[in-house]
Amino acid sequence: MDAARFAASLPPHGSLLAIDVGRRRLGLAGTDLERRMVTPLFTISRGRWPDDVAKIRRCVEERTVVGLVVGWPLNMDGSEGPACAATRQMVDQLDAAFGLPILLQDERLTSFAVEQAIREGRLPPPKKGQPLDHYAAAVILEDALRTLQALVQS
Repeated sequence: MDAARFAASLPPHGSLLAIDVGRRRLGLAGTDLERRMVTPLFTISRGRWPDDVAKIRRCVEERTVVGLVVGWPLNMDGSEGPACAATRQMVDQLDAAFGLPILLQDERLTSFAVEQAIREGRLPPPKKGQPLDHYAAAVILEDALRTLQALVQS
């Protein structure tokens, strides 16, 4: 779903949940109900899909989520590669599980943005060995919010 259709499908209030999809982990970040502030939430070590979806469902219900933003792993040249195919499969599963509007948000350079934010002190440094996937989800969600706000202003 493109950003304009995604925005049009959202109710005025309710949070968004971003998911950074990886082969081994899922990073989650969310907004407040007014969609003004982004919070990195947690990283899920992937297991069986029913277990993963149960963890996501708890988050969806607790945070009054009205839409999902999923990181879209385009190649640096903007083309779709194998990672996009795997993410599309996950998006189909999320759609079947939740029936919420889903926005695919370009996630190129999110790892770089996370590392830079940690260096600049905008994000706390992780403990040794702690995954950064939920921070990447936060960057993805911030980018999506900027896109959605630009639509409102135009």
